[in-house]
Amino acid sequence: MSTRQKQIAEIVRQDGPITGEHIAARLHVTRAALRSDLAILVMGGILDARPKVGYYYTGKNTLGMLMEEISAIRVKDLQSIPVVISQDKSAYEAMVTMFLEDVGTLFVIDEAGLLCGVLSRKDLLKAALNNGDPREIPLVLAMTPLSKIIMAEPDESVAAAARRLIDNEIDCLPVVKAVDNGKQRSFEVVGRITKTNFTRLLVDLAEGKGGNYHK
Repeated sequence: MSTRQKQIAEIVRQDGPITGEHIAARLHVTRAALRSDLAILVMGGILDARPKVGYYYTGKNTLGMLMEEISAIRVKDLQSIPVVISQDKSAYEAMVTMFLEDVGTLFVIDEAGLLCGVLSRKDLLKAALNNGDPREIPLVLAMTPLSKIIMAEPDESVAAAARRLIDNEIDCLPVVKAVDNGKQRSFEVVGRITKTNFTRLLVDLAEGKGGNYHK
């Protein structure tokens, strides 16, 4: 909110219900000058208005509105394009792919294009230290297998995905859709969500750009 919008909200909180004319008089401006500010505060849910009564405070604070906005954002609104690599590649080829794509995590896929593992920089470093030449290390020996992968789904809230990152102390989650192949649980990778995505979201919300995630 702007400084004037905060002043309006505080006036209404203390003295509401109060008319637009009285608010304008308190701020020493015209009623017309406040029209856009009052409209924003009403649309934002901070104030409400009743004919012949005036404006009154709804009880929502800025933090509450922020939490509502975050809760409405889905993983699919925030996710980035995933970077995948075939399971038949070597650890060295994975290192080259990470460097060229400038990412810290690769999603390993099988011959059907389904997720079978996740590979981080830490996984590659550990494999190189334990086994020597990365050109000789099969990717499947370095990756985290499917059974241990922490995932996110497109339609879940970004808050739930963020909690999963924090609780499991990881940098990235694959965003997946379940695939029914009649055999076992299989997943198609449709995106990735990272700490960088969440940092960008917080910056956008702070700058009033949260609406970009609801298009």
